[in-house]
Amino acid sequence: MKNYRILIIAIISSGLFFQSCQKEDLNESEINTLDLSESTEVPEVIINKLAEFYMNTDGVKKIDFLLPDGSTKEMYQVEEDIIMSEKQIMDLNIGMGVTDRNYRTNNLVSYGRNISIIGYTGGGGQGLSTKEKTALQWAVNNYNNLSGVSISFTLSFGTDYQNKDMVVYHNPNQSGAGGSAGFPSNGKPYKYVQIHGLDNYDTNVVEHVITHEIGHSVGFRHTDWNTRQSCGQNTNEGTAGVGAIAIPGTSSGYNPNSIMVACFSSNENGEFDSDDIIGLQYMY
Repeated sequence: MKNYRILIIAIISSGLFFQSCQKEDLNESEINTLDLSESTEVPEVIINKLAEFYMNTDGVKKIDFLLPDGSTKEMYQVEEDIIMSEKQIMDLNIGMGVTDRNYRTNNLVSYGRNISIIGYTGGGGQGLSTKEKTALQWAVNNYNNLSGVSISFTLSFGTDYQNKDMVVYHNPNQSGAGGSAGFPSNGKPYKYVQIHGLDNYDTNVVEHVITHEIGHSVGFRHTDWNTRQSCGQNTNEGTAGVGAIAIPGTSSGYNPNSIMVACFSSNENGEFDSDDIIGLQYMY
């Protein structure tokens, strides 16, 4: 059994985004920042609310986040890879339970739900490339091939994403390599999965990033959320496990092979680790 922590958020709110980062064989780390309009003026009330929720308030920024239709939305960038609206921050509530190891969220996709997911093929630089479409198919297969998991995915490609549960699209304006996603709410997965900067990586790496971001959309948090060790850091982001619920059967300790570590390398195979599977089977 490989040792690492399965972490899933315990936030009684909706629509938080994550941005995964690239790492190069753990020798160099690249922490992606959003290459969008940003302001350093963050109201004190926002900082205080984040601190109350035991989130790292260093470097919080206000940004314009790109949506699939080309419009932008004012959001806050927190802990370098989490994107939240002002309302989401102010609505943060502590869940139940305080532990120090493996976690699941209070908000999950409805049990047994078939999730409609579309790979966006429109213009404006936001349509998926051939490689990205293949990687999305492989990522969906990762979930659909699991036994003992009640949720499933139906994949299509096109531009009519409004009536779909999830849409995967490309951000041509983003620097670095990675993706972003959010957490489930009201029994549904988070809708928008964004990827960027993956042209020079092989299909397995792109599969890894998309599988990772879909993981956030159904409830996973980064396994190394409190240290970001996969990014070459050793940062404690606050009191571990506040509002989190332990997942029985998952092992403790850091493992860089988890699909849900915060940063990824050029050597990823795009597949779930055994404890990733245990976590999904427990949740769903």
